[in-house]
Amino acid sequence: MSDDDLDPITPEAALTYYLDARRYDLRDTTMRSHESRLRSFIDWLQDEGIQNMNDVDLRTVHAYRVYKREDNGDDDTCNDVTMQGQVSTVRRFLDHLVDIDAVPESLPERIRLPNVNGDGSDDTQLDSGRANAILDYLREYRYASAEHVTLLLMWRTSARRGGVRALDQEDFDADERALCFRHRPDTGTPLKNGDGGERDVSLSAHVAAVIEDYIDSPNRHDVTDDHGRSPLVTTEFGRPSVTTFQNWVYRLTRPCVIGEPCPHDYDPETCEFNTHDRASGCPSSVSPHAVRTGSITAHRDAGTPREVVSDRGDVSEKILEKHYDKASKRQRMRRRRDHLPEEI
Repeated sequence: MSDDDLDPITPEAALTYYLDARRYDLRDTTMRSHESRLRSFIDWLQDEGIQNMNDVDLRTVHAYRVYKREDNGDDDTCNDVTMQGQVSTVRRFLDHLVDIDAVPESLPERIRLPNVNGDGSDDTQLDSGRANAILDYLREYRYASAEHVTLLLMWRTSARRGGVRALDQEDFDADERALCFRHRPDTGTPLKNGDGGERDVSLSAHVAAVIEDYIDSPNRHDVTDDHGRSPLVTTEFGRPSVTTFQNWVYRLTRPCVIGEPCPHDYDPETCEFNTHDRASGCPSSVSPHAVRTGSITAHRDAGTPREVVSDRGDVSEKILEKHYDKASKRQRMRRRRDHLPEEI
């Protein structure tokens, strides 16, 4: 069947069809699991502007896997076990859509399930060398821009993109050089861990100075959001969406953007990823979650105590060690060395 023979159907309608078709095939617990996994897929399709399941192809499914592996909104990214379940359910979903001519017959069978191995954590991170190179470039060429402030705060405070998005101008205390992360679900900016995620985070003099310069510069638009609040980081339309923050990070972490040679031998003039809307496809670009992971690892390597990193980044020490701190065994040995007594 060619794409011209497909019958249009929206992602939402397709999900309704699938759940109805499987209502008597699956146990209640399995049904709830499928609905949760597919809701994530449907929401992502809609965020990507895909309004017709006829437009879903193998590249679409791959892009969704990248999103779940490296970003996943403000939730923890998928480990290999979770990813296998996600992709398996999406494949079954698409297989049922073949019956109503919504996707090509060959699509589900071409989707390969990821292998399960390792400890179930994700190793993607922005290393400190690249992070500092990008921040050096921003300081030189795009100083005190919204993108500069965003990446600087993500790197220096280990904050989630949702946390940075939630900041209002009044949450910056210039005198104390501090940021106040507050949970405000009623006005559109919840923190991932609710009230428990509220915290005050100290800033270095350099970081505080960049924020002050941003606030005082034309780079920051003097706007309010839909609830009358004044965001710290703005666009001309108000408070940036989480997708905007995500896209900024994808774009800035491409090596060519800061003048570095392409490690993949692509020509920047003709590279398909050298556009704003395709930046996430660059093999070297990383998500906001990878920035957070790299930041936490860099703080631990620099000797910041685990409990301090935990408090600043709003992550439990157990989760920090398993999912965020990606130090090697040798790096961990070197950290411990400074705390060993000479005589015992």
